[in-house]
Order: sequence, then structure tokens, then C-alpha cells
Amino acid sequence: MAPFNKLKNVLMLAFDWILYGAGVAGPCRVTVTQPSFQQAESSMNNVNLTCTFSASGCPSSSPEVLWFRFLTNTHQDLCTPGCTDQKYKVHSSENNILLQIKDLSVDDSAVYICGIAFSDSETPLSKQTGDGTVLMVTGSGKQHSNGKFIFMIIASSLLFLYSSAVLASFVVYKVGSK
Repeated sequence: MAPFNKLKNVLMLAFDWILYGAGVAGPCRVTVTQPSFQQAESSMNNVNLTCTFSASGCPSSSPEVLWFRFLTNTHQDLCTPGCTDQKYKVHSSENNILLQIKDLSVDDSAVYICGIAFSDSETPLSKQTGDGTVLMVTGSGKQHSNGKFIFMIIASSLLFLYSSAVLASFVVYKVGSK
């Protein structure tokens, strides 16, 4: 899970920079947790991925809930904060968030990351992501070979880390030039 912790830190920096700019330290602090792995059968048609968060010292407004998905060669913004595809729907109650994936297929196997942001707060810790849930969807009793699945995870992580490093370099350059 060490690569996912690095992934989370880089995503958190990019997430904070893209959506809200650099903030000033303050009292709002968010913690996001997700299960690390979930398996589903494509015949189930739907699956729910869970995300739980805690917030202390944050504004009383409702936070924005964001979901991202990392595939072998790309990433996809699923709900940022509104879902862009009818295949995905977010359900929330208090501090529990569910991402419902409809019409489940083997192609939905990916790493899903939940993000929580209190946009009324300038504190960097008010915008956090979970470590990600690896969803493995099997179809009709046929499972992906472990080698293919591990390759998908590694390739997704490396692509994201590369993209994040380029973005972080840009941020450092911009901040340094001021």
C-alpha cells in the first residue's frame, strides 16, 4: 500500500492546487478512509464503494464529494462534484459516502479514490482524499489473471505519479517565480 500512500499525497497536493489554491493553515481538518480492496461479480449489475470521512473544526456547510478512477493508461473524473455519467451516482448520509456503479462490467475494474473538500475553508487539510479502493470485477466466473490485474494497478499508479510530478513541478515553478 506504500505506492497508494504516495499517490494519495500527490493527489492531495494536486487536488488542493487545482480546486482551491494555496491555503493558510487553520483549524479545519478532514480524514478520509476507504476499504483497500473490493471484489464484485459483473452479474450483480450494481456495486457500491464506500468512503467515510471525519471533519473537525470545519465550516458547517456540507462538503463537496469527489470521486476519481484510475485505469491502466488514464484517469477519469467521475464526480467532481457532480457525476458526469449516468453510470455513477453518489449517495451520502452524514459522514458516509457511497459511489454506486451501475451496469457493472469487467471494464469497471480500477482504483477508485474518494475526495472530500470543504470549499469554505482555506486550510489545506480541509481537502483530503482516501487511499483508494481497488475494485476487481469478475465476469461469469472468469477472473482476471493476477498478473494482468497487478500490471493494471502498477501502470495506473505510475501514470498518475508521472502526471502528478509534472503538475507539482509546474506548481513549484509558479510559486518560486512569485
